[in-house]
Amino acid sequence: MSDQQCSTRPRGYEMHKRAEDVGRTRQCIIEAAVHLHGTAGPASTSIAAIAERAGVTRLTVYRHFPDENALFEACSGHWLSRQKLPQPDKWSAFESPIERLMAGLADLYRFYRAGEQMLTLVIRDQHAVPKPVREAREEMRRKYVKVLAGAWPEAAAPAQRAVIGHATVFSTWRSLCREQGLTDDEAVEVMVTLVEAVDAKA
Repeated sequence: MSDQQCSTRPRGYEMHKRAEDVGRTRQCIIEAAVHLHGTAGPASTSIAAIAERAGVTRLTVYRHFPDENALFEACSGHWLSRQKLPQPDKWSAFESPIERLMAGLADLYRFYRAGEQMLTLVIRDQHAVPKPVREAREEMRRKYVKVLAGAWPEAAAPAQRAVIGHATVFSTWRSLCREQGLTDDEAVEVMVTLVEAVDAKA
């Protein structure tokens, strides 16, 4: 083995180890942010608090995330990656409007129940949520409504589409299931019945 090869291997090992350490530090910061967003809420989560929980300095946090928007987007992406997300593309397999609505709302309400604590705090503190994250969430909500309303023969009437939109939001699930004590299945049934009633009047 040449002297050059001997000197290269340790250098490569050190670079690899450093990269792993950087990756672990970044992950610790993200997980600290996720924890604080899900317990205190985004508006009450400071960079100092994230740094303290992650066991790093504020400078280290900023070295990995130059601004709070970048950190929030990484935090949001990490949390979502650990959830079983709603799958509107699968709802489209149901040709019957009512069956599609039932499948879609059941999928959404399952997701809302599983992520209730985080969703409650993020929606409460939406003023502290970066605009790109808010816009992405709103775009997804519009997709939910489009898929569910699109099952009706000539698209849903405005009033019916509005009720479908109301049925898809987290606050509706929370009102029916947390405040009024319904199960997810009962909440789905209530909203489907309401949409059917509007459909009959259209």
